[in-house]
Amino acid sequence: MALKFKQVDVFTATPFKGNPVAVIFGADGLDTAQMQRIAHWTNLSETTFLLKPTQSGATHRVRIFTPAQELAFAGHPTLGTAHAAIEGGVVTPSAGKLVQECQMGLVGLTVEGEGTERTITLDLPKTKTRVLNDAETTEMEAVLGAPVERSTPPRVIDVGPKWITAQMKDAAAVRALRPDLVRMPAFEKKVGGTGVVVFGRHAKGGPAAVEVRAFAPSDGIAEDPVCGSGNGCVAVFIRDSGLVDAIGRNYAASQGFCVGRDGRISVDIAADGAVKLGGHCVTVVDGSIAA
Repeated sequence: MALKFKQVDVFTATPFKGNPVAVIFGADGLDTAQMQRIAHWTNLSETTFLLKPTQSGATHRVRIFTPAQELAFAGHPTLGTAHAAIEGGVVTPSAGKLVQECQMGLVGLTVEGEGTERTITLDLPKTKTRVLNDAETTEMEAVLGAPVERSTPPRVIDVGPKWITAQMKDAAAVRALRPDLVRMPAFEKKVGGTGVVVFGRHAKGGPAAVEVRAFAPSDGIAEDPVCGSGNGCVAVFIRDSGLVDAIGRNYAASQGFCVGRDGRISVDIAADGAVKLGGHCVTVVDGSIAA
């Protein structure tokens, strides 16, 4: 059985930058084992499967897989799947809006522009947060091989994926990081996370307000090139740690420099605390897959 397939680079308008996601169309006939096998084969940070929606109000449904497991929600796959679905004629935005159904529930999407100028923004689902204690923070620093900012203590932020989120001294410290990826999975499990995301501020006039890196070796992803859910958790961290005045409610994040991807994420933190994030997408592969 051949199914329509696209591979989309997310958080970039330039092919072979940003973060790729594989999108499989018309996947209603596939079972979970088949989906996981395909995701393991693509070996991308995420592969998604487009399905007919089951909830009222949804324009489309998606299941999201890493090479190792299914996720309830993820950011760059949400945006890349919406881009592919629009381009493939599966969905048409109504007044610039789409609604994705996933395991986390319904996720609102805003679509602006057309073609190469199109941007897609998602409404981050509600999160749950736990602040790490001193011992856990010390262990995190040992895994990272570098100190984190303790005045804004690290926290586990659950947005489907559970990102262990920490602020570092600055963007240079983030880019210089060489974490112990062998030791990291045990630390993730111990504190109840599924990955580690760090950020640091760029100097004024830099490429963005903050630099972000995300690591999820327990999911088979040594470093996620440009991570939507991770950037969402960074925004929640900024909101909840009193950093909004310093960084801004509307800011740009850069991620992927260290793996040659150089993506850009636009982030908005509303006055009521709601977080939106988005960017450009570009299709780099368009064809079919033997599913």
